[in-house]
Amino acid sequence: MNDQSKIAASVSEIPPFHEPGEMVIRNVNWAGARALYVKEVRRFMKVQLQTIWAPAVTTLMFLVIFTVALGGAGRQVLGVPFADFIAPGLMIMGMMNNAFANSSFSLLAGKIQGTLIDYLMPPLSSSELLLALVGAAVTRAFAVGLALWGAMALWPGVHVTPAHPWAILWFGLMGAGLTAFIGVLTSIWAEKFDHAAAITNFVIGPMTLLSGTFYSIDRLAPAFRAISHANPFFYAISGFRYGFVAASDGDVAVGSIVLLTLNIALGVLCYTLLKKGWKLKA
Repeated sequence: MNDQSKIAASVSEIPPFHEPGEMVIRNVNWAGARALYVKEVRRFMKVQLQTIWAPAVTTLMFLVIFTVALGGAGRQVLGVPFADFIAPGLMIMGMMNNAFANSSFSLLAGKIQGTLIDYLMPPLSSSELLLALVGAAVTRAFAVGLALWGAMALWPGVHVTPAHPWAILWFGLMGAGLTAFIGVLTSIWAEKFDHAAAITNFVIGPMTLLSGTFYSIDRLAPAFRAISHANPFFYAISGFRYGFVAASDGDVAVGSIVLLTLNIALGVLCYTLLKKGWKLKA
């Protein structure tokens, strides 16, 4: 092959030039969504002592304190020892709190630091952006959950052997996804970190702690039991606990439907707000 033929062959291998505005990514930009997902995962993994291990240790302290204070004299709840009862609830509580913390940070930090354009400028659709943010939040939640499970499995007097692995995965995913979507909504709405902290302190915290983590709602008065059933966090914690102890103080099927419906509704709301650019675009 002569030099002219080699040049012609090399020129033919150069990708064609696309006119401005011409659609190049015609379906789903998986590469772009994966790149943003990896960026978000690397962000919290660089400070994993703060984002994974510290929350795991804090939640483990709840287990120690409550089992010492309330778990004496062979106390049982739902037919299982008290330590076995609260361990799964503490696990999913830590997962949900950290999913919210992760997804509520990215866009809000971009607003405050002036780097929001880094999320809005790349060729990512609203659904791809949402998928990456929520996916990273759920990944952090499961990382915290695995750290807690490992610590609780080694803790004396606590049994966290899975009885129904499908329930652990399903309710873990639904619970983490629920707070991840709430976190995205918070980051869209908030204008400073105080706003996100207010949601954490006055919404996420109370709903998590008052959802049957440390007690069975069967022992509550009818009015408070009805309030607990109106709390979606209760279904996540009850279903996740069912995966470990094969006992639940709520209907697992109803909980699955409620959480799936809420996740879909919140996902649609997040997508709509991102699409419109509410509080994100001038």
